[in-house]
Amino acid sequence: MAARRALHFVFKVGNRFQTARFYRDVLGMKVQAGADRVWRARPYDGKWSKTMVGFGPEDDHFVAELTYNYGIGDYKLGNDFMGVTLASSQAVSNARKLQWPLTEVAEGVFETEAPGGYKFYLQDRNLPQSGMKIYEKDEEKQRALLGYADNQCKLELQCIKGAVDHAAAFGRIAFSCPQKEVMFGLEDLMKREKQKILTPLVSLDTPGKATVQVVILADPDGHEICFVGDEAFRELSKVDPEGSKLLDDVSFLLNFLSLWA
Repeated sequence: MAARRALHFVFKVGNRFQTARFYRDVLGMKVQAGADRVWRARPYDGKWSKTMVGFGPEDDHFVAELTYNYGIGDYKLGNDFMGVTLASSQAVSNARKLQWPLTEVAEGVFETEAPGGYKFYLQDRNLPQSGMKIYEKDEEKQRALLGYADNQCKLELQCIKGAVDHAAAFGRIAFSCPQKEVMFGLEDLMKREKQKILTPLVSLDTPGKATVQVVILADPDGHEICFVGDEAFRELSKVDPEGSKLLDDVSFLLNFLSLWA
């Protein structure tokens, strides 16, 4: 039976060329799925695309989903997103080599920013393949480290002073779980607990690929949390060997067109 696992975090990006450079050349990630340009009802009317990047297939890695809305060059940042922590000596080395701005905020920990202002904390060390074994909770600092498994990506929650401001650049974390839980369990549980459902259960079709069951919830602070059926999502998240080339082609075309705008 499929277990729950963290899948990806969604970032809204305004400059695909510089964003691709950061994730590939600085962090060392690879494009896992191609730029998929489709029309859908979204907060930003019009055409959009998404690109999945990570250190391996989403089937067994936590990845980033880079969402680009055509015609939107930047987004106002709120205070809801604290940053991504990545243990990678290679990423630190890459940033120095490319003269990407780094600020040492603790011994061996460097703060940097992705295009758009999203903060990343690069630890100058490599994480053992077995993953971290300790989940943390600090009442004094009001923070907690959560995860579904020892060797998976962890979610850290921090308390901030005042209300959470999601502004326009807010993202969304996604988890997978057995399809029957998505279809029959999560919505009912949220309703019983009188919690917010942003998008009720829906089937998302991708031409030529698997149909995925999706429900999107919100926590008490308004953070969006997406759950997808694991079985179908594993088919949908397979690596596209042409993904990196498609991203480069689209980025080149957009840069070319901007010169004539």
